[in-house]
Amino acid sequence: MADRAAQGSPLTHLDAQGRARMVDVTDKQPTERIARARALLRMTPATARAVKIGNTPKGEVLGVARIAGIQAAKRTAELIPLAHPLALTFVDVTASVDADNGLVELVSEVRTVARTGVEMEAMTACAVASLTVYDMVKGIERGIEVERVALLEKRGGRGGEWRREHGASSR
Repeated sequence: MADRAAQGSPLTHLDAQGRARMVDVTDKQPTERIARARALLRMTPATARAVKIGNTPKGEVLGVARIAGIQAAKRTAELIPLAHPLALTFVDVTASVDADNGLVELVSEVRTVARTGVEMEAMTACAVASLTVYDMVKGIERGIEVERVALLEKRGGRGGEWRREHGASSR
């Protein structure tokens, strides 16, 4: 099997024998890379109100979820086998709660100057932050659903800019 990356194939994570491999980014120039992602959790309005005011058996939920998301972004290469370890220059996770509709939205932003993008770091931040919300409130409600984790936008690199179409991943 020929090296698909060398032939311009979109299957860049396969070697000449068809085995998974980390992409070689040595020849790429470092550029500023930015990615934003979102996680949406659905729960009862009562649970969402408890999250909003920080009144849960394990304490203030959103602050802990924010820190968990930041920590997860920094450790993405340990969790995703073919992700490159990156020196991140900025990570943040913000939260909003729509208590009436039982929704918690977590949005991450990750930045670096590197040879590869930070989409996986942004989505990992949201995934772990959303699981942290679940862990913090499972004593109140076990039926919470993480409805989606999605990339909202990315900037930088050869691929340039990409944005999710308005409404494509909205509530």
